[in-house]
Order: sequence, then structure tokens, then C-alpha cells
Amino acid sequence: MRALFLHLLATVAQPLVRRANAHPPRRILIIKPDHLGDLLLATPALAALRAALPTAHITALVGPWAAPMWQRSPELDALVTLPFPAFDRSAAKPSRLAPYLLLLREALRLRRQRFDAALIMRDDHWWGAALALLAGIPRRIGFAHPLCRPLLSEALDYHPRQHVTQQALDLVAALTGHRPPPAPLRFSPTPAAREWAAAWHQTHVAPNEQLIIIHPGTGGPTKHWLHSYWIALIQSLRRPRRRFLLTGSPAEHAALAALATELPDVSLLSSEMTIDRLAALFAYAELVIGVDSGPLHIAVSQGVPTIHLFGPSDPLRFGPWGDGSRHHVLSAGIACSPCGVFAACPRATDPPECMVALTPAHVVAAAETLLATVR
Repeated sequence: MRALFLHLLATVAQPLVRRANAHPPRRILIIKPDHLGDLLLATPALAALRAALPTAHITALVGPWAAPMWQRSPELDALVTLPFPAFDRSAAKPSRLAPYLLLLREALRLRRQRFDAALIMRDDHWWGAALALLAGIPRRIGFAHPLCRPLLSEALDYHPRQHVTQQALDLVAALTGHRPPPAPLRFSPTPAAREWAAAWHQTHVAPNEQLIIIHPGTGGPTKHWLHSYWIALIQSLRRPRRRFLLTGSPAEHAALAALATELPDVSLLSSEMTIDRLAALFAYAELVIGVDSGPLHIAVSQGVPTIHLFGPSDPLRFGPWGDGSRHHVLSAGIACSPCGVFAACPRATDPPECMVALTPAHVVAAAETLLATVR
């Protein structure tokens, strides 16, 4: 059904698109269906786009699950949410027609806004490319993924293992004609979150203690490390004047509480957590350790040293965007990794072999090295 729809769309809709204006775009739409960490990884591109086109009106279309990441972005004039099909992790499976009906309704809404250009900030997002085409947007810039290429006016070379932050910067360069230099991730906690974090740190961490934050959770089951490994890691890192904190979202509270029961001297924060508070708290840490997740990218954005445990994820594509001497990626390097499958191991290993093979000893060694050489 999808293949037939895309073929008809590419054939029929192209003549209905407005002709591109020769002047710099005045109204720009960014289509980004992904989750929190993915939006954070695109913040250098937002900054570059605003710097290159300071008077343009920039609208971002994002999933409601990720809107908090960009809701205070100074680079955006408008932030609109849309429950993109296949990206809502909590939604029931829709009918086969539902994604197409939503596409048509949203395209009609966007067509009235007469955007000059759209950036499809996910390389395989055919639905977003189709949306821009049906909305009559003359410049539709994305990547030459087989599903997207026929729907775009400008298709950049598609490299499946290119870092997603560099991809976003390349889209901005194609639109503006200016190649932006690499820039750091951008996320600023609110003053209220900073006050909360300062108060927590003052109450729970002594002046001579190092705070080490462990963030075990993530959205994909195959990216999880083993419960017993987290316990072994913390026990091995225990030293005088080190304070450990487990962090997570309210939805992750049960898993964190199970860890905390076996580590009675470790603090736990989850039920009261927001991304604002998490970012502000990370700024006080000597080190943050976790699996591939949005919160680990938030830690990078706050300048704190990090260790990222990768199994099925591709570190070339989703690894930390920052100084490699301060942000370490660890993986077991087994032959089938990275597979990019986060729901269940394709080889039916449970727990996933790529995470089992990444032992606590590997992480302890990397953590001690970072703690001895940074800050």
C-alpha cells in the first residue's frame, strides 16, 4: 500500500507544487518526528539556521513526546505538535488507513501557511517528505533515501551511518548556501530547575564529595544493560567521598527502585524528574553513565563527562556530539552490532548478547580513567 501511494504521490502531486522563489526563504518548516535525544542532537542545526536567516519565520513540527526539548528554543518562531505515525511508543497500532488520512488533513492545514521551504530532519521519513509535497512546499530538502528521494526537490547524498547532527547541519547548508561550523548541543534549564538542582545538591552532597550519576533507562528494550551489571558497577566504583545517584523518568521508577533496594546508600530521583531538572542536576556531576538515550545527550549538553553504553545502536550515527576525550562510547563489538533493532534482539538472545558482552569491568576502567583525567 505504501509503495503504491508513494508512486502515485510522486507522479500526481509534483505539478501542484508552487514554484520556488529565487529569494531567500521567508517561511521555513522543520519536520522532526523523533524523540527527545534526537531533537537535542539537532540543536546545532537550529542555531545555524537562525544565524544564516535571521529574519525568516521558522516553524518546527514535532511529536508531542519531544516538544519539551524545543519549547523554549530562541531559534524558533513556532512549535507545533503532531502525533506522527509509528513514533508514538505508547499508542495502539492504528488502522492501515489512519496514517494516510492524518497526512491529508495535516497537508491541507500546512498548505494554507504557504511555506517556502521544508527540511525533512530524518533521513528515512517518507511520511514527512510526503507531507511537505502535499502541502505544496516548493523546496523540500532531505536525503536520497529510496523512500524519500522521489518526493523531494533537493535530495542530499544518503550515508546510512552519518551522524544525525551532521545530517541536520548539511540540510541547513543546502538551504542557506552556507556551511555552518560544528557547534555544541544547546539546552538551557529554566532558572527554577537550576534552583531546584542547587538545593538538592546542597542537601545531599557534601562539599568534598564527587557526584556520580547513573541513568539506566531508555526507550528501547534491547538497549538496556543488565540489572546485576549496574549493581556490580556501582559497587566497584565505591570509594570514600563518592556519592551515587540513580536518575530516571517517573515511568522508570519501579526499575530504579529495584536497583535502589540492593544499593541502600545510593540516592534515587525519578518521580519528581523533568528534563529541565535532569539537565540542571547533571551540571553538578563529575560523571554521568548510562545507555544510549536522550538523557545522556542532555548530560553532554551540560558539559559533564559521560560514558555511553552501546549495543544495538550505531555510535557513528547516534553517539555523543562533543569532545571524544570527555565523552566515551563503550560497546562489546560483537559481529552483529549495531543492528539498529530496539524492540527485540533479531537473533532472539535475551538479554541481548551485545549488552551482556559489555561487562562491568569495561565500564569501571573507563569511569576511573575519566574521573582521573577530566574536570
